[in-house]
Amino acid sequence: MTPIAFLPGAGGRSSFWAPVAARLEDLGPTLVLGWPGFGDAPPDPGVRSLADLAPWTLGRLPPGASDLVAQSMGGVVALLLALAHPARVRRLVLCATSGGVRAPALGQADWRPEYRAELPDAPEWFVADRTDLTARLPLLGAPTLVLHGDADPICPDPVARLLAGLIPGARRACLPGADHMLGRDRPDEVAALIRAHLTG
Repeated sequence: MTPIAFLPGAGGRSSFWAPVAARLEDLGPTLVLGWPGFGDAPPDPGVRSLADLAPWTLGRLPPGASDLVAQSMGGVVALLLALAHPARVRRLVLCATSGGVRAPALGQADWRPEYRAELPDAPEWFVADRTDLTARLPLLGAPTLVLHGDADPICPDPVARLLAGLIPGARRACLPGADHMLGRDRPDEVAALIRAHLTG
């Protein structure tokens, strides 16, 4: 069975994906990561960018290919990893993420002031990050599900549509009424969609 690795967003806590991971344990071994320097995890001096998080994540995956389920910031990390190491990623689920496209031009709300206020100890490099993967996304080979909610100001519908359109063969699923935290707040629906994608 293929291992499933769950990558959180900028809250950084491994607990974010725990309810969904518990619902998918029968599909294979699950690994729920937290980000160094975010949430309750100690910082790693070798991680100073999203690009650094991709090899950091790779080093924690089991040998061979894994399925990656990623929230928000984690979606950019998952894409960086899949683009650099395609043999290590079987399938992708990108949840409530810009995926590194130029989201502000597509109606994304400016999340940075609120994020700074809520998580003042979060690494400054993340707040300043402007990773742009737009030109590289058409090179992605992993079957991908883009999962989002229609009440998400950080990943509004145009962003999800563009992301899915740039990734060859990507499927898109929208949960009505769901916001940026749909992976945490609607685990039954989200787990069902992920299950269908990973087993399809």
